Amino acid sequence: MGPRPGHVLGALGGAALGCFAWGLVEANLFTVRRLEVPVLPPGGRTLRILHVSDLHLTSKQHFKLDFIRSLASLRPDLVVTTGDNIADADAIFPLMAAWNSLRFTPGVFVFGSNDYYAPAFKNPVKYILDGRSRPAEDPKELPWRTLRDKMTGVGWKDLTHRRETLEVNGYKIAFRGTDDAHLGRDDYSAVAGPADPTADLNIGVTHAPYLRLLDGMTADGMDLILAGHTHGGQVCVPGYGALVTNCDLDPARAKGLSSHTHGGHTSALHVSAGVGTSPFAPYRFACRPEVTLLTLVPRPVGFATDEPVS
Repeated sequence: MGPRPGHVLGALGGAALGCFAWGLVEANLFTVRRLEVPVLPPGGRTLRILHVSDLHLTSKQHFKLDFIRSLASLRPDLVVTTGDNIADADAIFPLMAAWNSLRFTPGVFVFGSNDYYAPAFKNPVKYILDGRSRPAEDPKELPWRTLRDKMTGVGWKDLTHRRETLEVNGYKIAFRGTDDAHLGRDDYSAVAGPADPTADLNIGVTHAPYLRLLDGMTADGMDLILAGHTHGGQVCVPGYGALVTNCDLDPARAKGLSSHTHGGHTSALHVSAGVGTSPFAPYRFACRPEVTLLTLVPRPVGFATDEPVS
């Protein structure tokens, strides 16, 4: 005699409840990923970039603040933040206090939707079916100008539709960035154009890795593109990966290092799985919250920019 339907449903319900409970735990298992990226000129020294994204910080998230403070021990040469820093207005002061030990480290940033507007409840089933969330109809604006001024006040460069050039660890790095594509605020034409041939490295920075931006930056010759927004899928299938990316990027590239080819050029692409979640969906499954320490290393002799990055 087989198992009774009630027993089967009970077992499935118990498994679902266990997965949900684990997701609440996993959302606080903050992790530092370490990757090497071969994009520097041959023969040079390494360069360490701390890529941070999607903190979604509230003022009472003390464990997350402790994690942010601990990042100074990684001793990066450069900090890049790709948006969605806060989830409420009261988070700005504790966030900047947590960054305090890295205030003398060069940094650049762009903003995402949750820097501009407070998060709102989204139907998780509809999100999975649609593959992306929709902006709220009447969003509550956050004090993003204050956040911007605090970040630029420690010397970090705002790349919102701007180009900047920094000297970092002996390298001339040319940056370009855009505003958030998920809100339709992006205008790549404001920074478009060929890569700086005098720079050792050209980096594109944006919050949401929509293909229109990846195509534009890659065709213009960016060596490396950094983005966030996807949360790595946030709720993933073990052994398979992300189901959605919250944009038009394919799920296989929802997080980590990959490449993007367009217009006869290939760029290294790193999409951060991010540190936080929306306060309305405070769980992750098979997708730990993370920052990434990218160690840039010289390209192998003979490496061409039309070759995919592994």
